[in-house]
Amino acid sequence: MRCSTRLHDSTPGPHHESNPPPLHMVTRHLDLGCGPTPRNPYRRDEAHGIDIAVPPGLDGRLFRRANLAIEPIPHPDSSLDSVSAFDFFEHVPRLLTTPDGRGTRFPFVELMSEIHRVLRPGGRLYAVTPAYPRPEAFHDPTHVNVITLGTAAYFCGAAPGARLYGYTGRFELLRNEWVLHPEALEPGARPSLGRRFKRWRRARSGGLSHVAWEFRCVKESA
Repeated sequence: MRCSTRLHDSTPGPHHESNPPPLHMVTRHLDLGCGPTPRNPYRRDEAHGIDIAVPPGLDGRLFRRANLAIEPIPHPDSSLDSVSAFDFFEHVPRLLTTPDGRGTRFPFVELMSEIHRVLRPGGRLYAVTPAYPRPEAFHDPTHVNVITLGTAAYFCGAAPGARLYGYTGRFELLRNEWVLHPEALEPGARPSLGRRFKRWRRARSGGLSHVAWEFRCVKESA
C-alpha cells in the first residue's frame, strides 16, 4: 500500500497567496480657506477643506470650520500628505494682542507651525499669494499679511528665522518664485509655450502679482 503525504503546498489558491498585493494607503490633502470647493493640486485620494464658514450640506468628515488666525488646524499630527493655500496667507494676521491685552501672538507664524504639525514627513505645502511690491498685495482691505520673496527663509532650512517668534516647524524650500496667476494653481502643470511667453513678458515688465511657495516637510518618521 502506497502512502503519500504532502508536507507543503506552495500552489497559490483562494486561501494562499505567495505575493499578496500591497495595502493602499489613502492619501489626504487639505486646502486652507477653501470655500465650497477644496482644490486638490497633488491629486490625493481625499480632498479636505477648512474655512471660517462651511456652507450647509457639505460632508463634515471632509469639511471643517476653523478661524485659523486664532484656532489650530483641526486635524491630527502627521495625518496629511499635502496642504495648499491659494490667496489665503495674506488674510492671516502677523500680530495680535493676547486676550488679556498684556502680550502678543504671531498668528501667521503659529499657522506655519500648525501646517508642519499636520503634514507627514516629506509632505508638501503649496501656496500662491499676492506679494509685495505689487498692488494686489494691498488692494483688498482684508489683506493684513504682506509676503515677499524673502519671507520663505523664515520657515525653511536648518535655522529658520521664525524660531525667534516661537516657530516649531522646519521645511525644505523647493520653490519660491513669481508666477502667473491663476495658471500657477497647479504645482506640477507644464504651461504651454504661449503661457510661458506671457509669463516671461509680465516678469520683464514687473507685472507678475503672486509668489508661489512649494515646501517639503522635514520631520522624523513616527
